[in-house]
Amino acid sequence: MTEALKAAPAVSRPPILGIAHVALRVKDAAAAREFFDHVLGFDELPSAETAQGNLRFAYYKVNDNQYIEVSPTLTSDTEDRLINIAYRTTDARALRTYLASHGVEVPGELRKDPAGDLSFSVQDPAGHTAEFIQYLPGSIESRNLGKFLSPDRTSEEIIHAGETVQDQAAADRFYNGILGFREMWHGGMTDNRTDWVDMVVPNGKNWLEYMLNAHSPSPRQLGVMHHLALGVKDIKQVYSTVRARGYNAGQPQIGRDGKWQLNLYDPDLTRVEFMEFTPVRKPCCSPMRLNP
Repeated sequence: MTEALKAAPAVSRPPILGIAHVALRVKDAAAAREFFDHVLGFDELPSAETAQGNLRFAYYKVNDNQYIEVSPTLTSDTEDRLINIAYRTTDARALRTYLASHGVEVPGELRKDPAGDLSFSVQDPAGHTAEFIQYLPGSIESRNLGKFLSPDRTSEEIIHAGETVQDQAAADRFYNGILGFREMWHGGMTDNRTDWVDMVVPNGKNWLEYMLNAHSPSPRQLGVMHHLALGVKDIKQVYSTVRARGYNAGQPQIGRDGKWQLNLYDPDLTRVEFMEFTPVRKPCCSPMRLNP
């Protein structure tokens, strides 16, 4: 952190609107394309639209503001598939200054990223990368407004993403105390324990899910924990669709939060969870403080 940023006066936190993307590592770009494009039905932006021809990520478009980014850089079965979770803000420079004023280590300067946006990354207390993005005119996202929105999409919204958290108090100091995320619900495999905490962004309806029950997870378990969730109105319709496209999905189930859920896995074992927006029965463990 630069001395100038250390000395910066406290400033108001600019809005954090929701999840911009979830970035994942995969081994095989073609196998990932079969899953994210064919099975899930998301359009991939053509390579000419990404990073000035340097295709580091494949961009699968969920809606005009949300993407699943896939990088064919996985080199080991034991490597974490999650690269980062990115959040959309209205003012990346002000957010960088705000975080620095609260003692968070931030980059020394801010420039346009390869997509043409203003973005920066920090390490959260759990050791994961949190990215913050301000979409700019002329960027990949703005150039493609209204485009690549396949009618075959199984979902039109990333509603949450999950990451492992070992120290909930430290995570809360960062996500709640500094960034203003607020708890929506917490629950567990049994009524007397907490395995998951859902933290909603301060100016939107998407949330980060703390996964508290991972201790020395195997690669398969880590793929379950480090997941993304897609919101749907009708889980049975999604189940029928993905099976018709050749994916052997298990039966949907009602989760502990009272919502219908369906779990799929990409070729490298990252979980993609489909979840209905509203509970069909009373959630366990705690009241649902906010129903996005």
